[in-house]
Amino acid sequence: MKDTEPQAIIEKVLSLARAQGATAAEADVATGHGLAVAVRMGEVETVEHQRDKGLSVTVYMGKRKGSAGTTDFSAAAIKETVQAACTIASNTSEDPCAGLLEPQYLATDFPDLDLYHPWDITPEQAIDIARGCEDAARASDRRIVNSDGAMLSSYAGRNAYGNSNGFIGGWEWSSHSLDCTLIAEQDGGMQRDGWYTRRRDYRDLEDFSLVGREAARRTVARLGSRRLTTRRVPVIFEAPVAKGLFGAFIGAVSGGAQYRRSSFLLDQQGDAIFPAFMQISEHPHIPKGIGSAPFDNEGMATRDRDLVTDGVLQGYVLNAYSARKLGLPPTGNAGGVHNLIVRSGDQDLPGLLEAMGEGLLITDMIGFGVNQVTGDYSRGAAGFWVENGETQYPVEEITVAGNLAEMYKHITMIATDVDKRGNIQTGSVLIDAMTVAGE
Repeated sequence: MKDTEPQAIIEKVLSLARAQGATAAEADVATGHGLAVAVRMGEVETVEHQRDKGLSVTVYMGKRKGSAGTTDFSAAAIKETVQAACTIASNTSEDPCAGLLEPQYLATDFPDLDLYHPWDITPEQAIDIARGCEDAARASDRRIVNSDGAMLSSYAGRNAYGNSNGFIGGWEWSSHSLDCTLIAEQDGGMQRDGWYTRRRDYRDLEDFSLVGREAARRTVARLGSRRLTTRRVPVIFEAPVAKGLFGAFIGAVSGGAQYRRSSFLLDQQGDAIFPAFMQISEHPHIPKGIGSAPFDNEGMATRDRDLVTDGVLQGYVLNAYSARKLGLPPTGNAGGVHNLIVRSGDQDLPGLLEAMGEGLLITDMIGFGVNQVTGDYSRGAAGFWVENGETQYPVEEITVAGNLAEMYKHITMIATDVDKRGNIQTGSVLIDAMTVAGE
């Protein structure tokens, strides 16, 4: 094995840390390379080749912790990085919860999750795809008058982690995406929107022309947007924006938020958070999954897990440190959740619209108005006003407001239009009433 390969680097770090007097140590090595091209109005704007690498080192002197990092993999740089981490640890206060993950939780099985599909694509080929995507979008409707461009991105990397409890493991992965953002104009009014596709395997990407046409359809649909008067109505969060609702949920049940007492879902394990029909689970071993991983950032084996059963919160999202702070076992979530799945009902999005009858369909969110301590929720939004189960006209410059704890309890349906492009997968979400502030 070459000295620059991840396992050799980790072994060197652990050896140097022991020599410096560390009682425990861990190291994380990441390497990768990629290509990204951007085309706007048919012209090439950027062609970027990426080559990245990084090493992070954490050492423990008893219950004192120090961390350092470098992008230089030379022997001298690695030695300096370990020395820096040891110096920091020597000068920090003791923390009784500091330390490596307990050995009994370390992964011993490393399933092949089919995450590595490098794309041997040339810049010229990537430009052709991005240009074809934008051309298809611009040709689909004369009201598409400008473009923020189409970008094709391809990246492949390798992660490795090891610690002084005898664990070393890693995996290779890839991620590919194509997105297109457009500007449409009608009667002096302009709107901007877009669409994208993302997959581990480039062969699973949506056809470039379909991405372009969907970007155009969504952009043109927003022309003629109006404002609404302030009202309280049912609201549907379209699947791509509904993911944010469950991202806030994960933040609230994370160990850090719980032990800091800074969560709107504090101490609610075993309580009904959602309606009884709702099921939320984590599935880390989905082949080609965006969030799939054989182990977490501390080497703990990942596993399928039910977070919400029949609306009831089953447990928190914990790494080793937060688990110790709370007196609970870790859950394999150092670094976050892995493929969070919100179970759908039996209705598609048109079925949700019909069930809502009259209300607001949100297709875009603006800003970050979420208070994780109180659950207060207030964000700018755009979308469509719905009557008789059908969209009537686009709306913009509105704000939707509520409290997340109450919003969760008043979810009435989850559609089948699951967005699988990210780590949180959900269909569109219908909430029976929220305040919509406008004129």
